[in-house]
Amino acid sequence: MLQPFDDLYFMKKALEEAHMAFGKGEVPVGAVVVLKDKIIARAHNLTEILNDVTAHAEMQAFTAAADFLGGKYLQECTLYVTLEPCQMCAGASYWTQIGKIVYGAPEPQRGFVNLNTVLHPKTKVVSGILADECSLLLRRFFAEKRNLN
Repeated sequence: MLQPFDDLYFMKKALEEAHMAFGKGEVPVGAVVVLKDKIIARAHNLTEILNDVTAHAEMQAFTAAADFLGGKYLQECTLYVTLEPCQMCAGASYWTQIGKIVYGAPEPQRGFVNLNTVLHPKTKVVSGILADECSLLLRRFFAEKRNLN
Protein backbone atom coordinates (compact mmCIF):
# COMPACT_ATOMS: atom_id res chain seq x y z
CA MET A 1 0.00 0.00 0.00
CA LEU A 2 1.31 3.45 -0.90
CA GLN A 3 2.12 6.01 1.77
CA PRO A 4 -0.53 8.72 1.66
CA PHE A 5 0.77 12.24 1.24
CA ASP A 6 -0.92 13.97 4.15
CA ASP A 7 0.04 16.40 6.91
CA LEU A 8 1.48 13.60 9.04
CA TYR A 9 3.68 12.35 6.19
CA PHE A 10 5.15 15.78 5.47
CA MET A 11 5.58 16.67 9.14
CA LYS A 12 7.70 13.54 9.49
CA LYS A 13 9.89 14.95 6.71
CA ALA A 14 10.18 18.26 8.59
CA LEU A 15 11.07 16.30 11.73
CA GLU A 16 13.89 14.61 9.79
CA GLU A 17 15.23 18.10 9.09
CA ALA A 18 14.94 18.98 12.79
CA HIS A 19 17.04 15.92 13.63
CA MET A 20 19.67 17.15 11.16
CA ALA A 21 19.75 20.50 12.96
CA PHE A 22 20.09 18.69 16.31
CA GLY A 23 23.09 16.80 14.97
CA LYS A 24 24.74 20.09 14.01
CA GLY A 25 24.17 21.69 17.41
CA GLU A 26 21.42 23.93 16.08
CA VAL A 27 18.06 24.39 17.79
CA PRO A 28 16.21 21.41 16.27
CA VAL A 29 13.60 23.00 14.05
CA GLY A 30 12.97 21.62 10.60
CA ALA A 31 10.80 22.69 7.70
CA VAL A 32 9.67 21.54 4.29
CA VAL A 33 7.68 23.36 1.65
CA VAL A 34 5.29 21.25 -0.40
CA LEU A 35 3.59 21.94 -3.72
CA LYS A 36 1.09 19.44 -5.10
CA ASP A 37 2.32 16.59 -2.86
CA LYS A 38 5.96 17.23 -3.80
CA ILE A 39 8.60 18.60 -1.46
CA ILE A 40 10.20 21.56 -3.22
CA ALA A 41 12.31 22.81 -0.29
CA ARG A 42 13.88 21.29 2.82
CA ALA A 43 15.56 23.27 5.56
CA HIS A 44 16.53 23.41 9.20
CA ASN A 45 17.87 26.03 11.56
CA LEU A 46 21.30 27.33 10.60
CA THR A 47 21.61 30.30 12.95
CA GLU A 48 24.79 29.03 14.65
CA ILE A 49 26.56 27.77 11.54
CA LEU A 50 25.79 30.91 9.53
CA ASN A 51 26.10 33.23 12.55
CA ASP A 52 22.80 34.72 11.39
CA VAL A 53 19.82 35.26 13.69
CA THR A 54 17.49 35.22 10.68
CA ALA A 55 18.58 31.75 9.48
CA HIS A 56 15.51 30.00 10.92
CA ALA A 57 14.27 26.84 9.23
CA GLU A 58 11.24 28.63 7.77
CA MET A 59 13.32 31.47 6.31
CA GLN A 60 15.71 28.98 4.71
CA ALA A 61 12.76 27.00 3.34
CA PHE A 62 11.06 30.09 1.90
CA THR A 63 14.24 31.09 0.09
CA ALA A 64 14.77 27.60 -1.31
CA ALA A 65 11.13 27.29 -2.42
CA ALA A 66 11.14 30.69 -4.11
CA ASP A 67 14.37 29.76 -5.88
CA PHE A 68 12.86 26.46 -7.03
CA LEU A 69 9.73 28.18 -8.34
CA GLY A 70 11.53 31.17 -9.80
CA GLY A 71 9.21 33.55 -7.95
CA LYS A 72 8.65 34.92 -4.46
CA TYR A 73 5.00 33.96 -3.98
CA LEU A 74 4.07 30.59 -2.49
CA GLN A 75 0.26 30.79 -2.62
CA GLU A 76 -0.16 27.16 -3.72
CA CYS A 77 2.39 25.82 -1.23
CA THR A 78 2.25 24.46 2.29
CA LEU A 79 4.93 25.05 4.91
CA TYR A 80 5.43 22.18 7.37
CA VAL A 81 7.51 23.22 10.38
CA THR A 82 8.18 21.41 13.63
CA LEU A 83 7.78 24.49 15.86
CA GLU A 84 5.18 27.25 15.70
CA PRO A 85 6.75 30.07 13.67
CA CYS A 86 8.07 33.11 15.47
CA GLN A 87 6.99 36.63 14.66
CA MET A 88 9.77 37.07 12.08
CA CYS A 89 8.95 33.86 10.23
CA ALA A 90 5.21 34.49 10.38
CA GLY A 91 5.84 37.96 8.96
CA ALA A 92 7.90 36.47 6.13
CA SER A 93 5.11 33.96 5.49
CA TYR A 94 2.75 36.91 5.04
CA TRP A 95 4.94 38.29 2.25
CA THR A 96 5.26 34.91 0.54
CA GLN A 97 1.46 34.61 0.66
CA ILE A 98 1.92 30.95 1.63
CA GLY A 99 -1.30 28.99 1.23
CA LYS A 100 -1.03 26.90 4.38
CA ILE A 101 1.15 26.55 7.45
CA VAL A 102 1.22 23.28 9.38
CA TYR A 103 3.24 23.23 12.58
CA GLY A 104 4.01 20.70 15.28
CA ALA A 105 4.91 22.04 18.71
CA PRO A 106 3.42 25.26 20.04
CA GLU A 107 5.72 28.13 21.07
CA PRO A 108 3.69 29.95 23.73
CA GLN A 109 6.31 32.62 24.44
CA ARG A 110 7.66 33.59 21.02
CA GLY A 111 5.16 32.04 18.62
CA PHE A 112 3.02 34.03 16.24
CA VAL A 113 -0.27 32.95 17.85
CA ASN A 114 0.40 34.44 21.28
CA LEU A 115 2.07 37.50 19.76
CA ASN A 116 -0.97 38.06 17.51
CA THR A 117 1.17 38.27 14.38
CA VAL A 118 -0.99 38.78 11.31
CA LEU A 119 -0.71 36.14 8.60
CA HIS A 120 -1.82 36.59 5.02
CA PRO A 121 -5.65 36.52 4.98
CA LYS A 122 -5.70 33.47 2.69
CA THR A 123 -3.20 31.44 4.74
CA LYS A 124 -4.74 28.43 6.48
CA VAL A 125 -3.14 27.13 9.69
CA VAL A 126 -3.09 23.62 11.15
CA SER A 127 -1.38 23.02 14.49
CA GLY A 128 -0.38 20.09 16.65
CA ILE A 129 0.78 17.61 14.00
CA LEU A 130 3.36 15.37 15.74
CA ALA A 131 3.47 17.97 18.52
CA ASP A 132 4.73 15.49 21.13
CA GLU A 133 7.61 14.28 18.95
CA CYS A 134 8.58 17.82 17.99
CA SER A 135 8.44 19.02 21.60
CA LEU A 136 10.43 16.05 22.86
CA LEU A 137 13.28 16.75 20.46
CA LEU A 138 13.40 20.40 21.54
CA ARG A 139 13.31 19.49 25.25
CA ARG A 140 16.09 16.93 24.74
CA PHE A 141 18.23 19.51 22.93
CA PHE A 142 17.92 22.13 25.67
CA ALA A 143 18.38 19.55 28.46
CA GLU A 144 21.63 18.43 26.86
CA LYS A 145 22.75 22.05 26.40
CA ARG A 146 22.12 22.77 30.11
CA ASN A 147 24.06 19.67 31.16
CA LEU A 148 27.06 20.64 29.05
CA ASN A 149 27.37 24.08 30.65
